Amino acid sequence: MKALAVAAGIVFWTLVLGTAWLAFFPGSDSGGPVAILQIQPATAPGADMPAAAPEGTPPPEASESPAPPEPPAQASKDGMELPPGFGVGPSGPPQAPIVEAPGPGQGPTLVPLAPGGQLDTPAAPPSAPDDAAPPDADQQGSAPAATPEMQQMALETPASPPADVSAPPAVPETETGSIVLPPVPVAELVEESQYGPLPKVATDGRRPVEVYARPSRYAAASAAGGAPRIAILVTGLGLPGSPAGDVLKGLPAPMSVAYGAYGRNLQDGVTRARDSGHEVLLQIPLEPSNYPTEDPGPHTLLTTLPPEENMKRLQWLMSRYTGYVGVTNHMGAKFEATQDSLQPVLEELKRRGLLYVDDGSVQGSTAGQIAGAIGLDYSVVSVQIDADNVAKQLAQLETAAKERGAAIGVAKATPATIKQLADWANKLEAKGFVLVPVSAAVRSQRQS
Repeated sequence: MKALAVAAGIVFWTLVLGTAWLAFFPGSDSGGPVAILQIQPATAPGADMPAAAPEGTPPPEASESPAPPEPPAQASKDGMELPPGFGVGPSGPPQAPIVEAPGPGQGPTLVPLAPGGQLDTPAAPPSAPDDAAPPDADQQGSAPAATPEMQQMALETPASPPADVSAPPAVPETETGSIVLPPVPVAELVEESQYGPLPKVATDGRRPVEVYARPSRYAAASAAGGAPRIAILVTGLGLPGSPAGDVLKGLPAPMSVAYGAYGRNLQDGVTRARDSGHEVLLQIPLEPSNYPTEDPGPHTLLTTLPPEENMKRLQWLMSRYTGYVGVTNHMGAKFEATQDSLQPVLEELKRRGLLYVDDGSVQGSTAGQIAGAIGLDYSVVSVQIDADNVAKQLAQLETAAKERGAAIGVAKATPATIKQLADWANKLEAKGFVLVPVSAAVRSQRQS
């Protein structure tokens, strides 16, 4: 009986299991193969995204979303047809990639979805506090980036044309009229040297004597019956023991000034003088008759030196500042009387487009003879004005101007002399004279 009960149990459970098998696998009764479900790990988000278009293919319009990918093949009722590599993903219908709005000059951007259908976007960087100060340009090593408003202003603001500093200023209505001379140096008139900037003639023929001069309507030859012309050259600046530059305050603008090559901030003094309307000359030291007992200063040109050495000294002197129309001498009784020493110097001034004014202190100077032979713009001072006889010597200057049509006087810069010159100049026009810069007197004399 026990064996019969065991056998009946086996048969019962065999039928139960068989029925269950047929219920779950109905294809088995047809004799066909049973499909086996292979479940593989899910691929990374975005792995089934369409491949990027080849380079050069125009991007789709931002308003058009790409067609959603075809859903994976579903199991058929009669065959469980599943493609190899089928991945089990999140439940629900397939999600199409989201298209972000394109940036300037870019096509649409496909943003993959994270598992679960959520948009996978990076976290925004933490924002700076409202009161945070911008980084210091010195600490960062560069200036802060321009804001959009600054960029827009840069686009809307037209660039200013470069100033034509080489063009001479307009001639004033009167010789004593206010005028500001153009900035110096003019690049086309500068030659760089081992000592510093040197004057030169521009490639288009412009010369420092013309470009740096104070404009005057009396630079041409004097017409018969015209007003006599008087020029004043104030010297003694930029030399050992010279007064401060403010000594020129009150000096009439048409009067010219001469600076030596010594002292500090010479270019600043020259610039201030030009800003006040004065044209400038360079005063160079030349060997006196009792040298070295009387020494004009370092880099004095000497008759005992070969021309090459004197030329080096001359170029050093000429490189101390820029903006002068010519050169005048400081002492030089022996040097100006020695033609072999003076001629190379005057030839160099001619080559560089400068004039030369002999201060008239040297008896037997060869400057006039040399200048006439080489065609140098040149003149000699008619009257030397000293502090003790200013009125008398100015009267002598007026007489010389009547006789020659033009005359130049030279005076050392002192406050008392400057005041007397200013008072005299105020009455000059009423006497029938015209006050002109030195360059105008030199050029008018040469053309007459």
